[in-house]
Amino acid sequence: MNNVTDSILYIGVDDTDTELFENQYPIEEGISYNSYVIMDEKITIMDTADARKTDDWLANLKEALGDKKPSYLVVSHLEPDHSGNIETLAKMYPEMQIVGSVKTGQMLPQFFDTDVSGRFVGVKEGDTLELGSHTLTFVMAPMVHWPEVMVTYESSEKVLFSADGFGTFGALKNNVPWIDEVTHYYFNIVGKYGSSVQTLLKKAANLDIARICPLHGPVLSEDLGYYLEKYDKWSKYEPEEQGIFIAYACPHGHTGLAAEEFAEELRAAGENVETLDLTKEDVSEAVEKCFMYDRIVLAAATYDAALFPPMEDLLYHLEIKNFQKRKFALIENGSWAPAAGKLMRAHIEKLKDCEICDTLVSLRTRRTPANDADFNAVKEWLIANK
Repeated sequence: MNNVTDSILYIGVDDTDTELFENQYPIEEGISYNSYVIMDEKITIMDTADARKTDDWLANLKEALGDKKPSYLVVSHLEPDHSGNIETLAKMYPEMQIVGSVKTGQMLPQFFDTDVSGRFVGVKEGDTLELGSHTLTFVMAPMVHWPEVMVTYESSEKVLFSADGFGTFGALKNNVPWIDEVTHYYFNIVGKYGSSVQTLLKKAANLDIARICPLHGPVLSEDLGYYLEKYDKWSKYEPEEQGIFIAYACPHGHTGLAAEEFAEELRAAGENVETLDLTKEDVSEAVEKCFMYDRIVLAAATYDAALFPPMEDLLYHLEIKNFQKRKFALIENGSWAPAAGKLMRAHIEKLKDCEICDTLVSLRTRRTPANDADFNAVKEWLIANK
């Protein structure tokens, strides 16, 4: 990646070795750990990188600094993929001060043993730091998506260092378009905290921003209104697409066959439909699709008198991600004692502002003509509730 400006240098690193981000999210295109250096009278490093990439990050840092020494390290976010080299840096430059939110100062001892309390500068909303020709203004962003998070605005070059906000999966060297990875990242990492994102967007509206420098993914510098509009929509839990997402889970395939047949009937009626087999795709993919579409059909088998586990897992994730404002229809299957519909409904009823179709399609092993009336009723309900 090129430098942000002549005086704001990029020193981040790509990670194409890690298969699961946070040991749960598949990242086939890798990920970047972004870090920046502001070259001025008081040199300032903006965040570090994951400890797994220490050597690469230090090489980039040394290339940027040469024999110069930093005056400050600004810590936007303490999650280990960004804080993994704070202690290393503190030992390398004992006169360097560490700047962060007050909550960051309280949490630092949880992450390493070196006592930096005498070097820590705790900042609050609107505090500034003069570097020479650059001025940093600190904006608190608690729960986007940890409690200590802050973003930093540099006024002379109109740069917003946005922490995990506007970040994406994808190593920079792979040149993955922002929109191709951002929904998977946003809905699974930040998606729960829509109200906190809304608060931050209102603050950002008062800033004259020319570039956004996130902690993951590309620096954004053109048509910033596009990115801000996306974040505004998603953080209000508004769907990205008008369409129907069908997620299904079953041990022997009958439920999936019925779900795929129903998808074809909906497409024939002019609907935009996407399907996903929860036994073959990671649950994070299904979470992303649920956030993307305005209507959702869940189809699951009963298993051990309970809900087939992959569907249970999806509904659990929707609950903890604060999922809301959608319309659901349900298909259950059970060869002798179907219970999946009741169990799925119980999960959905915990979600905010969600509506469930009154008609439950209940299969006995496989779809038969006896189910057609219920499928037609659900189809009509989905079409009427765009």
